Amino acid sequence: MTTSKSTEQRSWFRLLVGLVALALVAAACGGGDSESETADGESTEAAESGESAAGSLSDCPNPLVIQTDWFPEPEHGAVYNMTAGEGSIDPESGRFTGPLAADPSITLEVRAGGPFIGFQPTVALMATDDDIFLGYVNTDEAIANYEQFPTTAVAAPLDVNPQIIMWDPETYDISGWDDVKDTGAVVNHFAGASYTEFLVGSGLVDAGQLDGSYDGAPTRFIAEGGALIQQGFATQEPYNYENTFEEWGKPVEFLLIHDSGYELYQGPLAILDDKLDDAARSCLTAFVPLFQQSVVDFQNDPSTTNAAILQAVVDLDSFWQLTDDSVAETVVQMGSLNIVGNGPDGTIGNFDLDRVNEVIKITGEQVPSIAVPDGLTAEDLVTNEFIDDGIGL
Repeated sequence: MTTSKSTEQRSWFRLLVGLVALALVAAACGGGDSESETADGESTEAAESGESAAGSLSDCPNPLVIQTDWFPEPEHGAVYNMTAGEGSIDPESGRFTGPLAADPSITLEVRAGGPFIGFQPTVALMATDDDIFLGYVNTDEAIANYEQFPTTAVAAPLDVNPQIIMWDPETYDISGWDDVKDTGAVVNHFAGASYTEFLVGSGLVDAGQLDGSYDGAPTRFIAEGGALIQQGFATQEPYNYENTFEEWGKPVEFLLIHDSGYELYQGPLAILDDKLDDAARSCLTAFVPLFQQSVVDFQNDPSTTNAAILQAVVDLDSFWQLTDDSVAETVVQMGSLNIVGNGPDGTIGNFDLDRVNEVIKITGEQVPSIAVPDGLTAEDLVTNEFIDDGIGL
């Protein structure tokens, strides 16, 4: 397994990202005179250093901490890619640290979720750990926590939620969502998943089918010979069950949760509203376009960062296993299934406000465990304020 690239490749990537950063800052400042001033009167030297009213990486916290929702994986590739594939992980804490390629004086710290945070919601951890600047906060989680811990999502690396239910086609004949209830099969999922309540509320699944004991491991599905339906990711489980998990070694089929009508944003980067001060806005104005570009760059050439992700998984030495082939296939599926894709206006990472408003409406009607605050709208949960609408796939 290859786990690193040459120093020349990493240096070139850093230079490229740095040039992108300078270009974004210059564009944001406007086109001043060719001599010394930008449109708002700042010196060209200040603009090039990132010190501008439009936004500055120097206003970002250092280390810049991002809390993810699972083990290192290619679905998180855009974040890890911001270190140009450099960095390493602490096996005990699950914290990956490396230099921010656009400004190596800033340390980027990417924290694993899932078992590393006791499977608790990201928002709950953000509220108790002041070091976390951004976290992966799904739309339903943001709605559920809005009254106590309001957050604002600033960029969506995944346009389509890759969560699925999957099954053994030799055991169940399912051609669409309308067939799931008739199987009577157990649907094994992570506890607290709101989409399962939606599936019940919309009549697609019976409440008696739900089993919230899934822990992310393939053990039960394999041990029971596929006699149940299981949660997974379209970008990983179908490939892994056929090609990586030798005890199974055959195809599974799946349905996207997104196609059931519950179009959540999965894993957008969000900040607690009480942290969204002037310095944070300046940081995000500089950081979010770099993140958007990283989404594009990783999708187009994931090899270096995938190698870093693979090494991190090896170092963690847990049930979570990835291979060279599986991470490469994940990125392929992210593209072919439109998991990573431009929004309706051709921009990567932005939010469709109508879609978010529909999720709020559906959650209020069909997810009884979430009390939707009166008058809550998409503008309360997401923003395109920091998005560069010129960046897309």
